[in-house]
Order: sequence, then structure tokens, then C-alpha cells
Amino acid sequence: MAIKTKRHKIHLPEPRSFAGLMGLYESNVRRFVRLLPEIDIPFEQAVSHSPKERDLHLRVLERCKYTTTVHLTYWFGPEEAQRADPDLTVRIYRDAELAEAVYCDSASRYAAIAGVDLAHGDVLNAQWPRNLLLNKWLAYCLQQGHGFSGAHRPRQRQTP
Repeated sequence: MAIKTKRHKIHLPEPRSFAGLMGLYESNVRRFVRLLPEIDIPFEQAVSHSPKERDLHLRVLERCKYTTTVHLTYWFGPEEAQRADPDLTVRIYRDAELAEAVYCDSASRYAAIAGVDLAHGDVLNAQWPRNLLLNKWLAYCLQQGHGFSGAHRPRQRQTP
């Protein structure tokens, strides 16, 4: 796809193409870094408070040499019956500077974009809506004033 400006022709990747998906991952990580500038995530969990919106919860699920996988959500309902929505698992590729939504809970209202239908072998088309959801939700969270720089982090237990 090409867009003409007065001086230049700009080539943009096609939506739902591999190049388009990689561009979406790049946009995801840029937004994630605005939300949490410390890309190495020096804590296990944190809560971002916003005067306009629900608390945003982040929990580190896995740390590897080049990636960190986190759970990012709002919690709804009474404490004994809380549900996460959206219930997203995000993998941050620190070396490549990409962020990918790898999972969205099938019980959420986003069930249509939750699973990757491997039976049809169309992983690219399954990844697109999940990562577009992440991209738009990160933008929304930033507009609502969320951020994990200086966010409430639960106290770590001191070992004697």
C-alpha cells in the first residue's frame, strides 16, 4: 500500500501481512515503554492508579534472557469473584524491541480474538486482532493517565 504526499511516496505494510504485524509489534512496544519506561521490569507486580479509570495491574509471568512475559489487566467484580478484562498475556522482546499479545482469555468478552486457530493454519490472521486490541488498549491506558513509573508496587518480603 502506498500513500502519496506532496513530496514523497510512502510505502506502508499491508494490514494482516507479516510486515504489518511486525509494525504493530513495534507500535505495541513503543506504547508499552511509555507505560513502563523500565523495559527490564525491575519488579514482579505493580498497580497503576488513574483518577479516570480502573487500576491497571501488571504481573511478571516469566523472565528469559531476551524476553519478559507479563499479564496485563483490569479487575472487575467483588473480590471473591473478580474477573480480568481484558485478560492479556504480553511477551516483550527486549532485544528486538517488540511486544506481542500472545494470549487473550477465551472467557472474556473478546472471545472472538482470543484463540489461535491452528486447525486452519492461519496464525497470522489470528495474531492480528489480538495485537490490535493490545495496541488500542495501551493507547487508551496512556490517555487515562496510567503508567508504572512510580506505580504502587507491593512490598517485597524481607528475608532475615
